[in-house]
Amino acid sequence: MRRKTTLLIALLLAAPLLGGCLERGQPTMVDSTRDDDAFCQANGTVKVGSPEYIACRKDRDVQQANANARTDRRQRNLGEYMLNNPTRP
Repeated sequence: MRRKTTLLIALLLAAPLLGGCLERGQPTMVDSTRDDDAFCQANGTVKVGSPEYIACRKDRDVQQANANARTDRRQRNLGEYMLNNPTRP
């Protein structure tokens, strides 16, 4: 009887730890999208479809593309450094 109780307590303590193994699907991601529309409307002073709004959206797209290119370049450089310097941490 005592052995069964000990086994039951151990199972109850291990159940929450094993619960994460049963998770299905993709993990929840944080929404990191920018709100370009709100930024470019500038508190309602710039109307959607106006030349200023279009220029703002284009500038934001270029900024995002440049940021993505910098991130990709940094990742590639890190990989090349790690391949070329395997003994240095």
